[in-house]
Amino acid sequence: MTSFADEARIALDNLADRGAGLFHPTLRIGVAGLSRAGKTVFITSLVHNLVHGGRLPLFQAQAEGRISRAYLEEQPDDAVPRFQYEEHLRAILEDRLWPQSTRAISELRLTIEFESASGWSRLFSAGKLSLDIVDYPGEWLLDLPLIDKSFADFSAESLERARLPSRAEMARPFLELLAGIDLHAPADEPTSVKLATTFADYLRACRADRTALSTLPPGRFLMPGDLEGSPALTFAPLPVRADETYEKGSFGALHARRYEAYKTVVVKPFFREHFARLDRQILLIDALQAINAGPEAVRDLELALSDILSCFRPGRASWLGSFLKRRIDRILVAATKADHLHRGDHQKLENIVRRLVQDAMARADFSGAQTDVIAMAAIRATREASVTDRGDTLPVIVGTPIEGERIGDEWFDGRTETAVFPGDLPSDPGRLLREAETRTPSPSSIAFVRFRPPRLERSEDGLTLSLPHIRLDRALQFLLGDRLA
Repeated sequence: MTSFADEARIALDNLADRGAGLFHPTLRIGVAGLSRAGKTVFITSLVHNLVHGGRLPLFQAQAEGRISRAYLEEQPDDAVPRFQYEEHLRAILEDRLWPQSTRAISELRLTIEFESASGWSRLFSAGKLSLDIVDYPGEWLLDLPLIDKSFADFSAESLERARLPSRAEMARPFLELLAGIDLHAPADEPTSVKLATTFADYLRACRADRTALSTLPPGRFLMPGDLEGSPALTFAPLPVRADETYEKGSFGALHARRYEAYKTVVVKPFFREHFARLDRQILLIDALQAINAGPEAVRDLELALSDILSCFRPGRASWLGSFLKRRIDRILVAATKADHLHRGDHQKLENIVRRLVQDAMARADFSGAQTDVIAMAAIRATREASVTDRGDTLPVIVGTPIEGERIGDEWFDGRTETAVFPGDLPSDPGRLLREAETRTPSPSSIAFVRFRPPRLERSEDGLTLSLPHIRLDRALQFLLGDRLA
């Protein structure tokens, strides 16, 4: 995936990090996820619950009263934007709006002062651990496999996907434009821009709620940032052949060169400067959105997760080796928005996601990393109740659906609290995958809507409580419990 020079720079960066860590113990946790999976919400809730002593019964250090305090500090990387925790928290608590999705990399340092569970360790010093939380768009992870793919390979895969029944209509403007291109003809910039633009439009359409597709590289076409309009983002997949030569300046040669520039300018720096420096990783996915969109979206999510997990450097490094080459030794895959289901379906959701990633996770386990899958909600936006309908008692969730959401013919205004029966997930996760393989959806009564953030509860003495959640404590215990033992 990387050259010798890349590996040397990674080793030097890790050596500097490890050297600093001898005096100031640090754990770098990567937080990534695909569109609308809730990365920003997860980080905001994690920080708020630790800083304010939230209800975290499964997080042992907190439950045992061994955390004396947690506080934000200046982050170590001056060139990386700070995660805007205070702004996101204000939007959730005051406006009851979910923060904007992650569009670029950001970082936050949270330091935890704690008492070790070991009496021997307590003899020497009080414990202190800094969490460097690195937030980045999950779409960028889908770019990492491109490092080892030629332009011909990338193009063949992209065009094959574009012609799938679930994508063909969205890809039609791009495919029609592509059909009129002579790959050996001299390239002109307006046509290249139009090719890149229509290809990016197709990728954005695939990501919309109704389709909820996940395998959409190149990731920066969806969120270009300051590279928008640059040659490195002005290319598109073309039906080139690996055994054919394209003269310099032709469409085939120009777009191949820009694809290689994209890898050099965008993908490799992200891998080298951020991804390769992680110790642990949580990958957030919105499986409910894919299930809502149908079998094609479920199958596409499975492929995306396989591609993403194949990029990690999992496993335990030796003590000496860890100074030069980092390894991600814990990977957590979290199915978010569990609060959109009644608790009776939480285990079903977890089983579905576990089935989606079982092969990729087995490879990570084999290499020495610990892996786990959970169903969680970093911020719980609903509560559970039951209603009687025609003599039957139905388990429902109660919350305020976001304005514009609907179930059937019922539209929600964003102000009215509503009881929703979301339906039942299948007990057999294989059913969803079989439907995805055959592209034949079965009739389903499942209906998910998005809810506004909750009004924060207050205790009897008027104190504002921490953000409610589902299994955030279990996630924290897996990701850093051993470092606070």
